[in-house]
Amino acid sequence: MGPTLRTTRLRISDFELGDAERLQSYRSHPAVARFQGWSPSDVDDASEFIRQNTLAEFNRPGTWYQLAMYRTVGGELIGDIGLRFLDDGRQVELGCTIAPAHQRFGYAKEGLASVIEFLFSTLDKHRLIASIDPENKASVALFSSLGFIQEGHFRKSILWKGEWVDDLVFAVLKAEWRQANRETVGS
Repeated sequence: MGPTLRTTRLRISDFELGDAERLQSYRSHPAVARFQGWSPSDVDDASEFIRQNTLAEFNRPGTWYQLAMYRTVGGELIGDIGLRFLDDGRQVELGCTIAPAHQRFGYAKEGLASVIEFLFSTLDKHRLIASIDPENKASVALFSSLGFIQEGHFRKSILWKGEWVDDLVFAVLKAEWRQANRETVGS
């Protein structure tokens, strides 16, 4: 079971069993699915994803865990944040998916900032990374705005949906996050 985090506009927590239809709807949208490693083929596929996620152990090295993002007002599922806990136990890869109708309202940044703070403050992680397709300009801008620094550009390094594509690796260290956010985290 994952944490429940709250921001001004969001509740970030485990998926609820009734979320399958909404999850399938936004995750299978062509604009979203383009950059996703997984898109549900139907509602049953989304239900199975949620079921499997409930069986996963949060913060277990070597595993992916998905947290749902709900609007505080109305409780609507608007996206999700993926966390891959790396084998060393001190690093986490992050990703974020927002339903098209809720993009460009700052939800991704708000949700990720809350998760990042939790990972550094509560779980004492050392380094967070994001692996981004250079064509995904919105994600590049998002992670840059959160203080992630581009560490690498790997040319044609990932076979993605039948094509070799480039991969940008961004990262932020706990010390960098603390320095950039010292007013809000009290350090």
